[in-house]
Amino acid sequence: MSNPTPNSGSYQDLINRIGNCLTQARGQAAKQVNTVLLEAYWQIGRYIVEYEQAGQERADYGSKLLAQLSKDLKTKYGKGFSRRNVLDMRRFYLTYPKWQTLSAILSWSHYTELLAISDDLVRSFYEQQCIKDNWSVRELKRQKNAALFERVALSKDRAEILDLAKQGQQIATAQDVVKDPYVFEFLELPERNYRESELEQHLIQKLEQFLLELGKGFAFVGQQYRITLNNTHFYVDLVFYHRILKCFVLIDLKTRAVSHQDIGQMNLYLNYFRAEENVADDNEPIGIVLARDKDEILVEYATGSISNQLFVSRYQLYLPDKAELQQELQRILQANRDNEE
Repeated sequence: MSNPTPNSGSYQDLINRIGNCLTQARGQAAKQVNTVLLEAYWQIGRYIVEYEQAGQERADYGSKLLAQLSKDLKTKYGKGFSRRNVLDMRRFYLTYPKWQTLSAILSWSHYTELLAISDDLVRSFYEQQCIKDNWSVRELKRQKNAALFERVALSKDRAEILDLAKQGQQIATAQDVVKDPYVFEFLELPERNYRESELEQHLIQKLEQFLLELGKGFAFVGQQYRITLNNTHFYVDLVFYHRILKCFVLIDLKTRAVSHQDIGQMNLYLNYFRAEENVADDNEPIGIVLARDKDEILVEYATGSISNQLFVSRYQLYLPDKAELQQELQRILQANRDNEE
């Protein structure tokens, strides 16, 4: 009997099927290990809390109980039981007292990042986004540091903010895909004046991170997308297609404050795309003029009579001041409460 040759179609199919089987099995095994580990840490947290409720010492960070627990557990069971980890296990149970509310999609590393968020609304938002968008722990950290919740919530009223915290970001309208500001700290560029072509090229070089900052649903179409009117060429800096909203998204970069001419030019691009680029199933295109700064009054007057979905947002090359964003968000929430009363 002749040996099977690796080049034969049926033999290669066998290899592929075995490979797929192993990949699926390993993935399921990893999920099961993660679920078992989460449950173990949740139970450990429960035991600590029950010990407290029996009248014993409170397990705050500096307590002797935590120090002794950490020491004894490490001696008996090895690594993984630092005082910080033991405290997190206790907080894990207190934050999620019902085991059924935990997601097997998220790892212990995800949950330790989430536990560091004291505000329940904010933590809920990031938890939902991790689950919906399959964020890695690294991406979760980045979005927390970039104050994604505050940036998205600032454009909403109180009811919408509460809904945002419970469900995560829902993509249903053009407004839902626009942020202000966008944060490009991943470019790792020093603060200086850049030409628009420079900034554009840096964004293209780190397209994966740029897409993550834009948000869910964006697919890259082209750079310096040419359109022609009466033998005159115009170039849209960046063109995307949004898979959820089923429409083109045009982005024009401005490394200075936005002008009314910039807004008029984007309006021209949107009219062209609606007439010449859209196909039967496409919805109205979205335009974003992404500028270094903007005058709100100028933007209000320049966009006042425009029927297209045209937005003006700012970008920055460094992480935002989260405390300032949180203060502004609290001001909006309080103003909404006052209006309701």
